[in-house]
Amino acid sequence: MKSTNMAKDYAERAQWSLKEAEDALRNGKNAICVRRSQEALELSAKAVLRRLAIEYPREHDVSEAMNTAAAKLPPYLADHVEELKTMLTELARVRGPAFYGYEAEGIPASQAFTPKYSSNTLDKTRLLVELCTRFATEPNTADLAGSNPSTPTLPR
Repeated sequence: MKSTNMAKDYAERAQWSLKEAEDALRNGKNAICVRRSQEALELSAKAVLRRLAIEYPREHDVSEAMNTAAAKLPPYLADHVEELKTMLTELARVRGPAFYGYEAEGIPASQAFTPKYSSNTLDKTRLLVELCTRFATEPNTADLAGSNPSTPTLPR
């Protein structure tokens, strides 16, 4: 599957995860909101990296790979790279507790996150996912991955 197809698929699934996060918050399910926010952000960041044909580590926190992408991004997204990296790291850190809770401390996931934290997380995630999705799905960004469609290429 081409990088653009993968990017679009990741972006579409990120949008679904974001909707699930919003539903969870509306229903008072803070841990699920945080977990789905993490999934949405991870998928949307990976969509950006896929669109640029940048390989990334097979882990949840791909913030370091965003350093490689930063110079190739349009200003509307490049201006948010530091925030994106911070949120990727933070949400990767709380991914497990959002699913399992803090088992050693006996705190279930349903009690691990406050409504304020969940709401703030979702607000930040929503903006970043929208920006990443815009980039990953807009036409004519293939030249950012190193090929220039206006320059003909010779067959090999």
